[in-house]
Amino acid sequence: MENWNLLFATTNRTEASIVQGMLEENQVPVQVLNKTSSSYLNFGEIEIYVPAHFKEIARDLINKSLLN
Repeated sequence: MENWNLLFATTNRTEASIVQGMLEENQVPVQVLNKTSSSYLNFGEIEIYVPAHFKEIARDLINKSLLN
């Protein structure tokens, strides 16, 4: 995933889905990498990546949504 930056990581599938949806609603391209174990869902994280040139916009959107 060249030129994509890690924006957010969580072990919570619901939280990852909400962040992904919020970014997509704001026309920010998203790639989700699920590193959780298929046998033990408590291990590993779900990582959300955005293109490098969208990182600031995406970070601002997440920060604004956390404040509300």
